[in-house]
Amino acid sequence: MSPDDPMDRRSGFSPTCRVEADLQPVDLSRTAVPMMSAHEHDQLRQQVRDAYGAVARAESSSCCAPSTGCCAPSGQAIAELLSRGIGYSAEETAAVPQGANLGLGCGNPQAIAALRPGETVLDLGSGAGFDAFLAARQVGDGGRVIGVDMTSDMVSKARANAVKGGYANVDFRLGEIEHLPVANATVDVIISNCVINLSPDKVQVFRDAFRVLKAGGRLAISDIVTTAPLPEDMQKEVALYTACVAGAASVAELTAMLAEAGFADIRIKPKDASREYISQWAPGRGVEDYIASATIEAVKPAN
Repeated sequence: MSPDDPMDRRSGFSPTCRVEADLQPVDLSRTAVPMMSAHEHDQLRQQVRDAYGAVARAESSSCCAPSTGCCAPSGQAIAELLSRGIGYSAEETAAVPQGANLGLGCGNPQAIAALRPGETVLDLGSGAGFDAFLAARQVGDGGRVIGVDMTSDMVSKARANAVKGGYANVDFRLGEIEHLPVANATVDVIISNCVINLSPDKVQVFRDAFRVLKAGGRLAISDIVTTAPLPEDMQKEVALYTACVAGAASVAELTAMLAEAGFADIRIKPKDASREYISQWAPGRGVEDYIASATIEAVKPAN
C-alpha cells in the first residue's frame, strides 16, 4: 500500500451493529482499516467526501453507499422503500422534506434514542437531514438538533431542506466527526446512521463524542459491524469502503474503543436479519457473510 494510494480501487458493483459475551482484550493500535499515516487518513476521507458529495448533487439514494459505491442512483420512492426496510415507519419517511431522505442508512437510531422534549441532539454524519429532522420533531421547540457532516454539498442540501421544512431548531455544521465543531458537555444524545464505519480513526470519533456529551449523555447509533474477519482484498477496496463495508470494526473492537473513550453501559447488538439487504450492496461478493447492521448504545457516566 503506497502513501499515494492507501487502498486499491475496484469496480463491478451492480445497481440496485447488548452484547453479552466474554470479549478478549483488543489492541487499539489495530483497527478494521490497515494502519495508515495522517496523510493516508486524509486521502481516505476525501474519497468518502467525493462519493457522498456526488450523492448530494445527484439527489440519489442507495442501500447504504452512493452510486459511486454499490448502487446506482434511484428516486425518492426507492429511498422511502429502503428506509422502510431498515426500520422506519411510513409516517417517519413522509414527515421530512422531500430530498432529505437519501436512503443511506443501515438502521433507525430513532428507535433506540428515546429522545425527550427539550433535549439537545447531535447527529454524526447528518447527510441531507433525514434523522436530524425526525429528531427535531421529538425534542420539540424547546430542544435543539445539531447535524455535522464533512461534505459541503450535503450540508448545503440539509440547510436548504431545513428552510423548506421550517425547522428553526436544527443547525447543520460543516466538520469532521473526529473533530466536532461542538462545545464541551453541551449534548444530551448523539445519534448516527451508518457513518462511523466510514471513519479511518474511530477511536478519535468516540473520544470527541465523549467530550461533547453532558454527564449522563448517551449514544444511540446504527452502524455496520464485522461478524467475521474481512478478507484482505475486501479491506483494500475503496469502493467497498465507501459502501460501508471495508471500514467496519468488530463488536470487540468497538467495545474496546468505547471503553477507552470513557463510556459505560456499552451495548452492541448485531442484527442477523440485516444480511439480506446488505447482500445487495455488492451482489455476488458475499459481503453479508462478514458484516451486519447493529445498534450501538453507551452512556457517559454521570460522575
